[in-house]
Amino acid sequence: SVLCLGDCQLQTPCQIQKCTTDFVSLTSHLNSALEGSDWEFCKALRAYSACTYRNSKVCRGNLVYHSAVLGISDLMSQRNCSKDGPTSSTNPEVTHDPCSYSGYTEPKEYHGGEKTTPPTYLFCGLFGDPHLRTFKDHFQTCKVEGAWPLIDNNYLSVQVTNVPVVPGSSATATNKITIIFKSYQDCTDQKVYQAVTDDLPAAFVDGSTAGGEGNTKSLRIVEKVTGRHVEVHARHIGTTVYVRRLGHYLTLAVRMPRELVAAYEESQGLQLCVSGCPSSERIDDSGRLALPALGRVLPQGGAAPPQPVYTLDTATTKCHEKMLVKDIYFYSCVFDLLTTGDANFTAAAHSALQDVEALHPRKEHWHIFPSSKGGSVDKSGKFLVSLGLVCLNLALFL
Repeated sequence: SVLCLGDCQLQTPCQIQKCTTDFVSLTSHLNSALEGSDWEFCKALRAYSACTYRNSKVCRGNLVYHSAVLGISDLMSQRNCSKDGPTSSTNPEVTHDPCSYSGYTEPKEYHGGEKTTPPTYLFCGLFGDPHLRTFKDHFQTCKVEGAWPLIDNNYLSVQVTNVPVVPGSSATATNKITIIFKSYQDCTDQKVYQAVTDDLPAAFVDGSTAGGEGNTKSLRIVEKVTGRHVEVHARHIGTTVYVRRLGHYLTLAVRMPRELVAAYEESQGLQLCVSGCPSSERIDDSGRLALPALGRVLPQGGAAPPQPVYTLDTATTKCHEKMLVKDIYFYSCVFDLLTTGDANFTAAAHSALQDVEALHPRKEHWHIFPSSKGGSVDKSGKFLVSLGLVCLNLALFL
């Protein structure tokens, strides 16, 4: 037998590497843009701190240990984490919170019972006349007048209603959004959120602002700008929804895990965020917009419009004030100004790009440029206005 002299703990190897590995495992999937991530990060930090404390004697001569202790202190200050509070457990079997989405576990026969890697998130957005960015990062401009489903899976349904913007034009814009968060285990009952042109509420239709039990609600509404910008954070399905009101119309942006986006039956029907607009509803030509360069189209026999009519030059200048990169959001802005004469569409395109930057997981995909095969963009991304683009396409808009 081994005789222990002094403190027997000194015979135990330093476990600082495991403390660090556990911390990375607990935080690698967190995204600062998502509501609740700071709370989870602080819980993981406190667990990391507790782990270092348990190893303080056996690791006291270890430089990595002392660096970790200093690093934890710095991170606590940066994130405003309190030293006292709940901690994350490093045992996922014990800590799994069904109301906090951290990744989807397939049935054992498919993945051997092992947990999958951190989830992949997808983005879908709708703004302007309307312009649609699908979960596959395809960009389309559509008519889709009336009520259309954007998303309809087992967890979330989103429907938008679009109305004509200008008499005589096929372009429409969104004046109503209905979002249904479906009931999920013990996390939340079904909650419905609805926004219309003159009302962007900071509550669900039943008057509540959250779903779920306890202090950490699994579903919450956060009002960013009264009557103009609302965020809905669904922690239990890892989903964030932004709704904005700009002028007379609404915009929408959704971030959702790929596994949940794919959780639907074929019988659930068309979803514009998944499959895009039907070809019969497309205004663009494979992402390329034919610009009505003579400005907003007037209804036959109509009087002069109340808004200023933009030319290609003035619309380009107006949009360039907000958006320096001449990507598809910039050209959508130009298209909308020429079609409607409504300067609010400039803000809509700009905020849509801001929402992409806040929610889209891959920075290299934030900017989309028009298809070069349509002759609209050269290799440098510079827009080439051809005669076909500066001519008014009467067949398109009448």
